[in-house]
Amino acid sequence: MATTESWQIAEIAGPKKATLIVKPEVADAMIKRAKHPVLIVGHLAAEIDLDDKKMIDYLLELAQKGNLPVIATGHTNRDFLKRGFTKAKIMPAVEIGQRLTDPEWKGIDGKEPYDLAIFAGLPYYMEWTILSGLKHFAPNLKTMTLDNTYQPHASWSFPNISVKDWIENLKSIIEKVEE
Repeated sequence: MATTESWQIAEIAGPKKATLIVKPEVADAMIKRAKHPVLIVGHLAAEIDLDDKKMIDYLLELAQKGNLPVIATGHTNRDFLKRGFTKAKIMPAVEIGQRLTDPEWKGIDGKEPYDLAIFAGLPYYMEWTILSGLKHFAPNLKTMTLDNTYQPHASWSFPNISVKDWIENLKSIIEKVEE
């Protein structure tokens, strides 16, 4: 059963909370509608086993099919390189949060500010804090988390869902994002 309770005990998200991604089509629509999205991948993506693949394998496929620029935090780029993906840029997670609040920052590609930041694979408490800062200080940026735990500070978040449902949702998002 999916729930919308935060995993961060004693933290109150405030009156504005994430819209639930109850169908993968919601995530696909947001990604397709974005003019300049970015995928931010944390180190847990390389550690989390989902079926016969790691979470990073699903995110890599999403990035390639959705033509998404990727920012890898910490040592995550090493795992992208092992898979032959050389386009990821490296940046500390906290710095990403700070740069995304700057309306003058043109992103890692130098084009324009991002309008959608998709987060996955960061530790829950770190993602919570970064998303809270973005919610309050980056009003033109929409955020989405693709983890299986509810993040109330994101613009869109999965509810707390089982690993089985999470895998199905990720596969569906990947399948539909290139259509």
